[in-house]
Amino acid sequence: MSVDPAFLGRHEIATAASMEQLGFRVGEQLEAGDLLILTGPLGAGKTTFTRGLGEGLGVRGPVQSPTFVIARTHPSLVGRAPLVHVDAYRLGSADELDDLDLDLDRSVVVVEWGRGMAEELAGAWWDIELQRPVGTIDEADPENLDSDAPRVVTIARKGES
Repeated sequence: MSVDPAFLGRHEIATAASMEQLGFRVGEQLEAGDLLILTGPLGAGKTTFTRGLGEGLGVRGPVQSPTFVIARTHPSLVGRAPLVHVDAYRLGSADELDDLDLDLDRSVVVVEWGRGMAEELAGAWWDIELQRPVGTIDEADPENLDSDAPRVVTIARKGES
């Protein structure tokens, strides 16, 4: 768990670019064995945050939502840990997540929609909750989900110290 404690707490994010920048700054500090569990509604910015995180880690992109493939590995271009990006939305249980046989020790693992399933993967993890305004974004319009509405990101460390 290598992320600077200054990142703990609440961050007000005004734009998608700012969300990506927060992810970048966190990603610069991560190392193999770090687990991040991202929680938030559709369009909150989970994949945008992870895209920045991947850039901060120096992994091969593009980092996109792994919704249909469940998990995608992005190897490092700079000799650091690879990024394993998981979307647990369509998984029914922690057992299904465990069946993916993720390389937790040698990778940085980000699990979107992982709360309630991914906590058992490691003794400690980063719990990252993303919130967006409700009722102001047209969820039927996927282009509008990434609009620059303000977001709130809360970062906490959970599990063993």
